[in-house]
Amino acid sequence: MLSIHSDRARGHTPKSTLLRLLAVSAIGLLAVVAGAATASAAVPQHTAFAFVSPHIAGAPTGSVAMVGSGIYDTSTGSLHATGAFQCTDSVAQGPLAGCLGGQGTHWNSTTLNATQRFVCGTDAPKTVTTDGQTVAFNASFFRAGDVTPSFHANVIVSAHDIAPDVQGVQNTWIQGVGCGSALQVFTN
Repeated sequence: MLSIHSDRARGHTPKSTLLRLLAVSAIGLLAVVAGAATASAAVPQHTAFAFVSPHIAGAPTGSVAMVGSGIYDTSTGSLHATGAFQCTDSVAQGPLAGCLGGQGTHWNSTTLNATQRFVCGTDAPKTVTTDGQTVAFNASFFRAGDVTPSFHANVIVSAHDIAPDVQGVQNTWIQGVGCGSALQVFTN
């Protein structure tokens, strides 16, 4: 996912390389969402989304940066989404346990979840419902060199704060990792 060795030779740190990747991904994802929104204009039940979330955390250990885009239809339960992720700090619990800092390449959606229970960290459990402004799904996560999924976890992306009882805006979540804020776009 990241060319760490050549970036270090140019004086870039892994963190600055990740931030550059997230910025470039955001631009590309917004273009994909704009195209998906145009393509889905004839079928109003389709919702396209894109997001960039540089810091998802809250569980006892670990943090993840995640970007992605996709399209889903709540009336049929269909979902097609993909993106990139990187464990920015090692995760020792939940479905991503064993993902070390710096590991991760891409993710693919597997199923659309009609509802999803979640906690950001030590807060009370909450439930979201997939609709035109929130998508909950299961994803397969891959580390570099893995041809089969390294991890499977539930994910939430939303246009609004999914955890108003937690300080700040929390509109992304990864099972076992926690919540984060995201630059996101939803179009119906």
